[in-house]
Amino acid sequence: MMIDRFTLSGKAVPVDAERMLCEICSHFVEHSEVKREGDHVKLESEAGEASFRKQNGCLSIDLSCPSAHMLQLVRSSIAEHLFMFAGEEPLELNWADEAPATPLPDLSEVRVVAVNQITPHMRRLTVACADVARFACEHMHVRLLIPVKGRAPVWPLTMPDGRLGWYRQEDRMAIRIYTIRSVDIERGEMDIDFVLHESDGKGMPGAEFGRTAQVGDVAGILGPGGGGVPDATDIILAGDETALPVISRIAAEAPADKRMKIILEVDSADCELPIISAASIEFQWLHRNGAAPGTSGLLEPVVKAAILDATPETHVWLGCEKKEARPVRDFLKKRSHNRQLMYIVGYWQRDNDHHH
Repeated sequence: MMIDRFTLSGKAVPVDAERMLCEICSHFVEHSEVKREGDHVKLESEAGEASFRKQNGCLSIDLSCPSAHMLQLVRSSIAEHLFMFAGEEPLELNWADEAPATPLPDLSEVRVVAVNQITPHMRRLTVACADVARFACEHMHVRLLIPVKGRAPVWPLTMPDGRLGWYRQEDRMAIRIYTIRSVDIERGEMDIDFVLHESDGKGMPGAEFGRTAQVGDVAGILGPGGGGVPDATDIILAGDETALPVISRIAAEAPADKRMKIILEVDSADCELPIISAASIEFQWLHRNGAAPGTSGLLEPVVKAAILDATPETHVWLGCEKKEARPVRDFLKKRSHNRQLMYIVGYWQRDNDHHH
């Protein structure tokens, strides 16, 4: 049976097309399967496919996704990243549909209804949402839009080039990726857990929002997308505090026929959280005992040892500081581990706060 695909083409004109193509390969390897043949790069993920071809100093872009919703998410993601890679350099980006600036179809306004300190370094915000039922699905990640303190939120639009945009610069919000920890449809509420990095509030808006949010505060949520229980019988789930919410959610939704080894690095025993699952689970908690997150080196040897003990059919999932994730990814590649059975991602970078 033919499966419908939703497609869109575009064209990017960067200052240096080759450098842009290299940036695409380097960045998206953490989130997609990346294939490069000469001047052609193809990205494949659950969300769909994105193809880039370098021609005459330009990049032709072709997107193919299983739904119109996913197509818009992928277009937005590609656009945001291309402009991020361009930095201060000029970049022209046009799409075949020449879409006008439009309201976001998957934006929900949420209001904080409860705040709980669940560990010394993690705070849980319970938020109410009018259309909470759409978040009760296999997709676990959302983009959190954090309004400027003291300003009424002005929600962004999808601009013609595919990026999120605001008519006025002063309305621009920080956007960070978070995991929906749990959904309560009956109450119309969701829980989101925030790791409380030490922060002066500058450059870490996600951690700052989690640390300071009070009942009644408003934010926006885009999504959901990504995530889900890996399609394998044997699974290794590993990470630091930033991965604890999604690992807990994966475990909670895993059926009884799954076997999981969970390796989690936290500061101390006080930072451990109970993880409930119908699956068979072996836990291993690692304690930094005061060392700064992303510096202890505890995860790498333990995860590598678990991989050596695992079968080739084991799905290996790791979310941690970016530099700590890289050697595990390289280790799996050297062992020729099936790329469909690995998800190794830098959830955050020291002195940055992009993903929790």
